[in-house]
Amino acid sequence: MEAFEGAVQRNAVNFSGSGQTFLSSFRSDLKETLLPDDPFRHLKGQPAGAVTVGLLRYFVPILEWAPSYSFAKFKYDLLAGVTIASLAIPQGISYARLANLPPVIGLYSSFVPPLVYALFGSSTSLAVGTVAGASLFLASIIGSVASATEDPQLYSNLFFTAAFCTGVIEAALGILRLGILVDFLSRSTITGFMAGTACIVILQQLKGFLGLLHSTHRTDVVSTSQSLFTQTNQVNFSVHPISEDKTKELLHHLRLKLFWLPVIAPLIVVVVGCVFAYLVHAEDHGIHIVGPLKKGLNPISISDLNFQSKYLSTVLNASLMAAFLALSEGIAVGRSLGILKNEQTDGNKEMIAFGLMNILGSFFSCYLTTGPFSRSAVNYHAGCKTQMSNVIMAICMMLVLLFLAPVFEYTPLVALSAIITIAMIGLIDYEEAYRLFKVDKYDFCICMSAFLGVVFFSMTIGLLVSVMLSILRALLYVARPTSCKLGNIAGTELYRDVMLYPNSKLLSETLIIELGSPIYFAAAGYLKERILRWVEEEENIANKDEHLKHVILDMGGVTAIDNTGIGMLFDVHRNLQKKEIKISLVNPRPGVVEKLISSRYIEIIGGEERVFLSIKEAIALSHFS
Repeated sequence: MEAFEGAVQRNAVNFSGSGQTFLSSFRSDLKETLLPDDPFRHLKGQPAGAVTVGLLRYFVPILEWAPSYSFAKFKYDLLAGVTIASLAIPQGISYARLANLPPVIGLYSSFVPPLVYALFGSSTSLAVGTVAGASLFLASIIGSVASATEDPQLYSNLFFTAAFCTGVIEAALGILRLGILVDFLSRSTITGFMAGTACIVILQQLKGFLGLLHSTHRTDVVSTSQSLFTQTNQVNFSVHPISEDKTKELLHHLRLKLFWLPVIAPLIVVVVGCVFAYLVHAEDHGIHIVGPLKKGLNPISISDLNFQSKYLSTVLNASLMAAFLALSEGIAVGRSLGILKNEQTDGNKEMIAFGLMNILGSFFSCYLTTGPFSRSAVNYHAGCKTQMSNVIMAICMMLVLLFLAPVFEYTPLVALSAIITIAMIGLIDYEEAYRLFKVDKYDFCICMSAFLGVVFFSMTIGLLVSVMLSILRALLYVARPTSCKLGNIAGTELYRDVMLYPNSKLLSETLIIELGSPIYFAAAGYLKERILRWVEEEENIANKDEHLKHVILDMGGVTAIDNTGIGMLFDVHRNLQKKEIKISLVNPRPGVVEKLISSRYIEIIGGEERVFLSIKEAIALSHFS
């Protein structure tokens, strides 16, 4: 007994508390929530000048990488920048058409935002540009209050306003370090949403393939199909197809000789289409083209931002949803490519960069931009070294706007439809959906709810339903936390879940329960019923000579507890006290211990002698009790 007491004394739990006041504890928890990576830790103890320079480098990353920039890096960035510019031209025109905007606005949106991101962005691989999903989403929302055909100026102005509001939301989330909110868009949600969006976009591209000029602003499959079938009398099959043999021969040749073609294929399609349309006077044969493209740099649009009350609610609704969509895609792409380069991407810093580029972009006739996966992947594989590749792309776009924009006015709409369709097919990740089905059925349901919601109802409904299911799942984890009954692994001092280790040995007269999650009000009732049910089961299987005497609660996984949770522990104690069963606690965390002491729970169950660092010590005491 003396040896045991000495061991317990040597390993005694500290009951003096952490000494933190409520304010200091709250400040510490807030810092851990908003600054988990503690980005300013290296500035502690530094003079004011060094702190100022450090803060500037953090918020303006170009100040960090530009001083050490070299010509060796520039060679790689130059190649990458020119490569992504070749992709940005056709994508910019195509996605602007998808949003029912003048095609030149798509080119504008690949000029100013990349320059801003080069200053404030932290990812060396991210390439900035417009995306199909956000383009279609904004078109479906803004198209409900303004017509792209009847009042194109108002329609464009509302897109600029939405970009401004989206930028404000993104920057505010980044400044307030609220990147945690974007985490509610799970990977399953994004997979289903992007696949559903891709299906709708592909269906809408039949308009271009069939030579139709009008389509509905609604995005569900029923409305889109109805719009197509009501215009069958306008279908145009003017373009003569290439023979099947020639097509196979061409594709085989391209695969063998031009393995790099997929990167510049969209630009080749546009250039060839322009030349063909110009030479044969395509419009005379019923082939629709893009039409006039204004030459010159982005016109200033700050005075065009429209905050009239009759449009503001619609714009804010579109901006809020678009902000989360753009952030989730951009940050996910930046982090994914950062892992390949062994780089750390700060999500909150990226939010600020995205916000600033959309705010400033809205002042120069740009609509919503983010970091599209296709363009960023090309940037990475082209060998980019720094954010300078975005600057190179912007310079290329400037040259196009100043000198080459009119060339692209002959681009056939069918060519743009082909480019969009091929890009969208890549967004349907059926392999990921199958993996979700095999690994986690609930995640698969979340994915399919987003997909089916987008396809059959609207993009907003699909996204909201999927997010709500994700939140419901998180709440279920809180309301039904993990807990298990522990048994001893023979020949060891280890205690493990008896369900996972059926050969583990249950102890006589002692019940060991592991509580593995925070104990909040939503879970208190469930945990009480679970503990008492285990106690009842043990009493039923115990023989007359060995009835249950001790319940040991392993609280190492209980990171927090609220007042309702403490009340639950009191209720359990009162129930067990009536049966002359004692409670011991193992390894409670400091914040939990402080609350249990303040509530006098430790005192009521028997004092400090009932709290231990390990299950072994708690069992040893139960044998002496």
